[in-house]
Amino acid sequence: MAIITLPYRYLERLTGVDRETIIERLPMIGADIERVEEDHVDVEFFPDRPDLYSPEGVARAVRGFLGIEVGLPVYSVRPSGITFSVDPGLADIRPCLGSAVIRNVNLDEESIESLMGLQEALHWAVGRGRGKVAIGVHDLDAVRPPFRYIASPRDRSFVPLDFEREMTMEEILVDHPKGRDYAHLVENFPKFPLIVDADDRVLSFPPIINGEVTRVTAATRNILLDCTGTDRKAVMTAVNIICTALGEAGASIESVNVDGEEMPTLAPAERLVFVEDCSSLLGIPLTPGEMARLLGRMRFGAEPADDSRVRVRIPCYRADILHDWDVFEDVAIAYGFENFEATLPAVSTIAAEHPVKTIEGAVRSVMTGLGYIEMIQFTLTNERVLYTNMQRSPSPGTVRLLHPISEEQTVVRTDLLPLLMEALFANKHRDLPQRLFAVGDVVEDCLTYQKVAAVSIHPAADFSEAYAAADVLCREVSIGYSVRESADPAFIEGRRGDIVLDGRVVGVFGEIHPAVLRAFDLEHPVAALALDLRAVPGYPAPPGTPSPGGR
Repeated sequence: MAIITLPYRYLERLTGVDRETIIERLPMIGADIERVEEDHVDVEFFPDRPDLYSPEGVARAVRGFLGIEVGLPVYSVRPSGITFSVDPGLADIRPCLGSAVIRNVNLDEESIESLMGLQEALHWAVGRGRGKVAIGVHDLDAVRPPFRYIASPRDRSFVPLDFEREMTMEEILVDHPKGRDYAHLVENFPKFPLIVDADDRVLSFPPIINGEVTRVTAATRNILLDCTGTDRKAVMTAVNIICTALGEAGASIESVNVDGEEMPTLAPAERLVFVEDCSSLLGIPLTPGEMARLLGRMRFGAEPADDSRVRVRIPCYRADILHDWDVFEDVAIAYGFENFEATLPAVSTIAAEHPVKTIEGAVRSVMTGLGYIEMIQFTLTNERVLYTNMQRSPSPGTVRLLHPISEEQTVVRTDLLPLLMEALFANKHRDLPQRLFAVGDVVEDCLTYQKVAAVSIHPAADFSEAYAAADVLCREVSIGYSVRESADPAFIEGRRGDIVLDGRVVGVFGEIHPAVLRAFDLEHPVAALALDLRAVPGYPAPPGTPSPGGR
């Protein structure tokens, strides 16, 4: 989650409220106070509220929550007359562009820090480390429209931000700190994305670095904003949040014509919600008028539509409102969590550990006793890691995401071993030996069950090490297994074995195949094992989805 620095002096100026009141009430909006310093407070906000990642956004929310300024903020947008063209050659590189002109900004040290902090927080929360969205903020008066977003030859040169000499874009990826950090986002493309003005001066090399020519300083009065990326909705979310934040600081917003489309509009979305649904969910009686009043404190435009519904206008910067229940959550915040009556549940139960968690605990004890370190892995991965790199055929029961957020997260994991191999690659710079294990949920045919996997990498890792670890694990969890030669292509022929129980293969162990090592860019042998925990005595039958706890 994002931690935002809020300077007292700037925040008090924006809200008209003293710092003590702000610090006292902020947690009730959905924030966690991390540190209270002499001149600022550090606050942690949830990732679903990027509109609060700046003092301006927090001030807007605080004014509403405290009843100082309620209802929908209105941001007027007039045309700037400035145009932006997008090169069709960017379609397979970085195709989306959002832009705006922000005039009459009054930047001091605190507001510049706020703007840069908001930019970096959005890179993380909305931009997924600049992969999905990258933001450029430029001194508009230093360049001349119209602007072009082009696919440029890789040897084009310009002076990047914080440097005094020209560098080619390929040199920037090697010699500039930001280039080294984000080279992986563009280095495989035949051409690089570039933003230039009417005089062919470089404004930005997204998503890497801006040009020095458009550096924003305290003297900057007019800003050109560019947001580039791979997802149009995310790009426009970033544009809306930055524009409205600077609008809160007194700037005026103008639209830019991007290939015939005027953007941004900063117009609210509209939704009709049922009061009874909200009352039932929150457990409090509400009328349409009361619900509209509470939503006004959360900076929505809200009014009764009839006796049962409220018409809600959602600010353009609230990208987190996806469902009526998101609106109801804001009703609860405005009502005040401290005002909800604490009651006991109507049903009493006696707690007991789920059998699956008991088995997982026993497995963890065994593996840590063998000297392995546990890895907590993500549930989502991709077919390249799960199958291609492992030389295995895709499982017909693989659950695929309908709308993946990236090429790295397209399926739900069906195995843990490939993800451990990926972890070994990520830790190539660490000392050897490395012994890792993971235990947790996998999903096949929409059925959730549990597996354990372990890897050991060092120059002497071999079949015997894998066999010994598998034998100890099976013996300690009471699996009466037998072994037969395996045909798993992820392992070396003649150095692999299947773990068999009642004629059914429940696991595998052995020495990882050299082709798999090359696929994960590993330089040393790897001894590995994997086991289906449904083979452990006491596993609940028929198997199903256990209580939450895996990742």
